Amino acid sequence: MKAAKPAGTPASNRSADRAMITDEHNFRTRVTGIAALLVGNVALACGPWLVRLADTGPVSAGFWRVAIALPFLIMIAVLRKERLSGLTPRALMLVLAGGVFFGLDIAAWHIGIGDTRLANSVLFGNSGSVILMVWGFVMLRRLPRGREWPAILAALAGASILLGRSLELSAANFRGDLFCLLAGLLYAGYLLLLQDARRTLGSWSLLALSTSASVVVLLISAQLLGEPFWPTEWTPVLMLALSSQLVGQGLLVYSLKLFSPLVIGIALLTQPAVAAIVGWLIFGEWLVPLDMVGIVLVGSALVLARIAAPKEPPRPRVNPV
Repeated sequence: MKAAKPAGTPASNRSADRAMITDEHNFRTRVTGIAALLVGNVALACGPWLVRLADTGPVSAGFWRVAIALPFLIMIAVLRKERLSGLTPRALMLVLAGGVFFGLDIAAWHIGIGDTRLANSVLFGNSGSVILMVWGFVMLRRLPRGREWPAILAALAGASILLGRSLELSAANFRGDLFCLLAGLLYAGYLLLLQDARRTLGSWSLLALSTSASVVVLLISAQLLGEPFWPTEWTPVLMLALSSQLVGQGLLVYSLKLFSPLVIGIALLTQPAVAAIVGWLIFGEWLVPLDMVGIVLVGSALVLARIAAPKEPPRPRVNPV
């Protein structure tokens, strides 16, 4: 009769237990990350709807969006022990300049939201990914190659279709698209200006410091435009600050470190999908098949831009921090 196989040693049993615990922890982290990524994108996609619901002007709604969120951003940075001071003058100047760009980005985007369709506003507002990729080619002094060409061609073709459709609807729709494209360009500038500061500052402290400059820019812009400033109904602007600046941004900050650019890019496509559904159900914004083609092309370009970016990171033409 064969002898029974000896049981594993206590050390090997402990190793197996640790491996099981690690696998379970990784699985839970992955599931939590996917949920955070999707919920964050849905929260951001609802932003244009809340901008339209606000009874202030669009730029004023942008001011309340960041002004209400700013104390919470500072509090989160402090709780996470992220430093908010001690920057060199040059670093502080770059962070505040980035905040100026972000404030102008919100102003342009909110103005565009009022004129164009919600799906268009979300797609063009997120065009910063493609713009950054093109900026990388300029900085690296090379032509696109591989999957970079399809990203550029899809972006150009899709944008042409959507802009043409907007022009068919009205001059106001076309103007709204242009404002949202301007917002995407400004957001790309915001990311470039903060590129060096990201190496020394935490995500929340960087958001808090840059947002402090955005608040000033949006306040001045709203006053210069003579918009209705004080809300009579606070719910939309409170929800806008909660969903866009805190929940949306916070969940994306958490999930970005867990997934590859491809996964992040695919999840980004939930934003135009949600915006299109909201626009259809609430504002009667019907999309014809040609609109769908344009949306798919631009959405594909955004995904490709994330996974086909130049290997070397593009650097803004400024002195390092």
